[in-house]
Amino acid sequence: MVDASTDGAFKGRVARSLLHFGCEFADFVPVRASGCWLEDAGGNRMLDFTSGQMSSILGHSHPEIHATIREASGTLDHLFSAMVSEPVVALAEKLSAQQPELSKTMFLSTGGEANEAAIKLAKTVTGKWEIVTFTKSYHGVTAGSAAATFKVGRTGVGPMAPGYHAIPAPNAYKPRFPGVDWRRELDDAFEQVDAQCTGNLAAFIGEPILSSGGVIDLPPGYLAALKAHCQRRGMLLILDEAQTGLGRTGTMFAFQRDGVVPDILTLSKTLGAGMALSAVMTTDAIATLADERKYFFYTTHVNDPLPAAVGLKVLEIVLRDGLIDRARTAGERLGEGLMRLKQRHSCIGDVRGRGLLRGVEFTDAGPRDATSLSNAVTEAAMAFGLAANIVRSGTSGGTMRIAPPLIVKDEEIDEGLALLDKAIASVA
Repeated sequence: MVDASTDGAFKGRVARSLLHFGCEFADFVPVRASGCWLEDAGGNRMLDFTSGQMSSILGHSHPEIHATIREASGTLDHLFSAMVSEPVVALAEKLSAQQPELSKTMFLSTGGEANEAAIKLAKTVTGKWEIVTFTKSYHGVTAGSAAATFKVGRTGVGPMAPGYHAIPAPNAYKPRFPGVDWRRELDDAFEQVDAQCTGNLAAFIGEPILSSGGVIDLPPGYLAALKAHCQRRGMLLILDEAQTGLGRTGTMFAFQRDGVVPDILTLSKTLGAGMALSAVMTTDAIATLADERKYFFYTTHVNDPLPAAVGLKVLEIVLRDGLIDRARTAGERLGEGLMRLKQRHSCIGDVRGRGLLRGVEFTDAGPRDATSLSNAVTEAAMAFGLAANIVRSGTSGGTMRIAPPLIVKDEEIDEGLALLDKAIASVA
């Protein structure tokens, strides 16, 4: 087999046949993957600290996921959308058992699609149409979810859907207004929203940790204050846990740390562990209103049995193998190692995050600004055999995202830290 990573003919085929969609294609071309490792045709290995596209929480080619896909594809793969099957009902039941208030679920394919469905659900049940989110948000690329995305992708396409407002997320490392605490900042932001909206606020949609926005972790107490603002205005709170759900942060869902339950929860990425699967979860009361008001979100692959069977197996493995606790302890090891790198390299300004979702923010150093330094470290790390922070577009502001699979071994964490150390030293 030809090593496509160094094969000029393959790169030519890529250039001739593939449409760019927002990032540069990596030079490394995997032909197989297992656990936390990717391998190209030449036998070169890459340690995956992005879990694929932040999705493969069980690592690559997990044998039980492989077996589930084979079995499900040979029994029930795809059905007429009005037909329901045992894997779909069982997965809905098992998810609701993790947060009983969210007892009604529908399954879709992608996170953007789930957020689209959640926004439409909020508009339907409230009878209102304005949405609020964070200025560094990323929720998808379809019409409604793209309008709720303020991180990237807003240029060159004409007007977005009307009625979307954005407020700044709290950033302890770089506060927007030094000396002003997050509570005052949140109160002031909603005063601005009140002044700009038409009185038709339907929902707030946000991530408990703004991952692609720079791994900005909302401080304890923030979600409760945010939900209170929503309740005073008759808004619903939608939380997008595409990247933080299913144990990555050390709890099943990131919002559980704060004891605040959203009105609507969206899941994707981690739910399928690489399979295209997403979910919208909500309460009985909201589901009842949605029925009364003829909520409509009918798609070709809603509640498909094959991805649901995979999601059921993913949830089973996460619970059975103690991967939530593993994310917590492995995350502590990773966080402590990153803090040691911060002490060693003056170009690292901040280390933050929870569990196995961490951010390393660089500072301006010499001729390089923080963003170009972060990009250079990312490229150097790949050259040394570490995939981290591959997608670098938008407003992450010089922050590397690091998110190994939940099955990562201690020695793999240590190896990844050593490779990152080497990459920073080579650049800085």
